[in-house]
Amino acid sequence: MKNFLKQLFLFIPLLLLSSCFDILDKVNVKADGSGEYTIILNASKSKTRLASISKMETINGKKVPKRPEIESKINEASRIFKATPGISNVKTSMDFDNYIIKLSCNFKKIENINAGLEQLKAKNILGKMIPTQIYSQNIAGKSFTRNKVNTFKSDYDKMSKADKEIFNDAKYTSVLQFENTIKSQTNNSYLLSPNKKAVKLEANVLDFILQKKQIQNNILFQ
Repeated sequence: MKNFLKQLFLFIPLLLLSSCFDILDKVNVKADGSGEYTIILNASKSKTRLASISKMETINGKKVPKRPEIESKINEASRIFKATPGISNVKTSMDFDNYIIKLSCNFKKIENINAGLEQLKAKNILGKMIPTQIYSQNIAGKSFTRNKVNTFKSDYDKMSKADKEIFNDAKYTSVLQFENTIKSQTNNSYLLSPNKKAVKLEANVLDFILQKKQIQNNILFQ
């Protein structure tokens, strides 16, 4: 199961050592289908523990990744995204005082993000179990889709108690913002903003692993 965790969180190895982290996945889409994508990995709630762990060589049999190793992975991810057709203005930031890592970019169409993530997986920057074909859009049909992703419930059920604790306080938030006004959506777990131009899904990572909440959503515009 340690291999499972490595495949899932290869992008930021320190997450393997902390159960208190947040993932923010944000998309801002213009009327023509172009937009901005941002992902933020935030382990600041565990920064005191992670600061202590970072000084160690190993913990619980796992090698502790050092700052140069993490910086190398993030910089390589940036280079790969920059080389992906349709993606531009790639920016990364790494706050090692608070353990917050951010990657953002612009895209011509949302499927460019899928292609960028697929390249990260091919280059072993993303773990093999991370979904990549997560968005699609039909401008003529006035729709935007957050695609269904695989569940890892069977893998989770086989984990040791210690490995399961990694997910105890992990949070995931998805924010989808649009220029167009939303007419309807198929997943009411996403909260609709008052101006009807954004939806937000927030839950524990375990909610998705245990299938208590679903991430897929088909949004129609007026």
